[in-house]
Amino acid sequence: MSVSGSEVYKISFVFPNQDKYEGDCTRTPEGVLERNGYGVHTTPDGIIYRGNWMNDKMNGIGKLEHPSGAIYEGEFKNNMFHGMGTYIFPNGAKYTGQFSENKLEGKGEFRDTQGLEWDGTFHYTAAPGLKLKLDM
Repeated sequence: MSVSGSEVYKISFVFPNQDKYEGDCTRTPEGVLERNGYGVHTTPDGIIYRGNWMNDKMNGIGKLEHPSGAIYEGEFKNNMFHGMGTYIFPNGAKYTGQFSENKLEGKGEFRDTQGLEWDGTFHYTAAPGLKLKLDM
């Protein structure tokens, strides 16, 4: 496999802050290793990202898990939730839909802690015209 025409290396690297990365890297023309391809990044406090990297950032499809129980699975762009994805809140509520730069933005569905499902258009923390989905 070649990412932007350069050789892919499999590495295991521990950062000065004790974050750890295991996965694919490529070397820039300046000789710097960058995360490119698939890899797993973990932090000492329990945050885990498994997914695609491009230009040393989370880009593409991935899954980010927090020790709080929060989980995001979907599309990333430059280390942000961006595109289609599912976010499960620590309390078990779940949003599936569009994200824009870490914000709920666009068409989506929300399941609350009681299991009720809502759908509509989301705009960050507001959801004007949200409708309860009823199974009839």
